[in-house]
Amino acid sequence: MDAMDTANARHPEHRTERIALTPAAEELIRTLSAAHGPLMFHQSGGCCDGSSPMCYPAGEFRTGASDVLLGRLCVDGVAESVDFWMSAEQFARWRHTHLTVDVVPGRGGGFSLEAPEGVRFLIRSRLFTEEERARLGE
Repeated sequence: MDAMDTANARHPEHRTERIALTPAAEELIRTLSAAHGPLMFHQSGGCCDGSSPMCYPAGEFRTGASDVLLGRLCVDGVAESVDFWMSAEQFARWRHTHLTVDVVPGRGGGFSLEAPEGVRFLIRSRLFTEEERARLGE
């Protein structure tokens, strides 16, 4: 069971999401999905581009036991949800934060699908409130 499912199984009537999208990120995902099909994100937490969320065609980046599924993002106009994965090591440090995927001007990671668009995905974060942390069982 991943982090998202564990929290929702405990309190299905009071869901606390770990990850969200800005309207700009949703729009870019619609564009990228139309061009590349189903998508996924992975954030490794490494240096340089590893600290930014990287967008890939779904299944193009192999995830495993060292990764945590933070959420399945639903975007109007995109048929399939977009899974957002994070390395377990980074999740251990960020588990008390709500993350929002945004888009800013500038060139991002060379392997991330948005690179040719002249923009890059960026994570904005805030600490969970005490109520949210309680719903997550933390």
